[in-house]
Amino acid sequence: MRHRIATLFSTVALTLGAVGVSASPAAAAPADKAQVLSSWTQTSASSYNAWASARANQGAWSAYGFNWSTDLCSSSPDNPFGFPFSMSCARHDFGYRNYKAMGTFDANKARLDNAFYQDLLRVCNGYSGATKTTCNGTAWTYYQAVRLFG
Repeated sequence: MRHRIATLFSTVALTLGAVGVSASPAAAAPADKAQVLSSWTQTSASSYNAWASARANQGAWSAYGFNWSTDLCSSSPDNPFGFPFSMSCARHDFGYRNYKAMGTFDANKARLDNAFYQDLLRVCNGYSGATKTTCNGTAWTYYQAVRLFG
């Protein structure tokens, strides 16, 4: 009888242990997910470059469960007047989607929109004269659209 009870307790303990293992935090996103997300959504060029590098190697970040999907510049042209804004729009989408999923979008929206504008201005820095002026004006329009309606 003792042997049967011991076997029963062992079976229950193993079963509970298996349940504990399958529900362990190891399956969750790493604890620094918010910090990584923040580092990739700042206004600086280095933040943009870190995000672009991670985007090119998404598999290395799969444990974080980031949403990399994008519709680029939504219903606006991705490359208005030939200005390549699509990657700036992709990073903006990345920030919006991931902060919404974390439930902290409202606290981060203004920074995300400012980072978007800085990304666009960096694109415009590759031009000069009237072309740069046109690019900067287009960047301002895109920024105002996401600031007000994004």
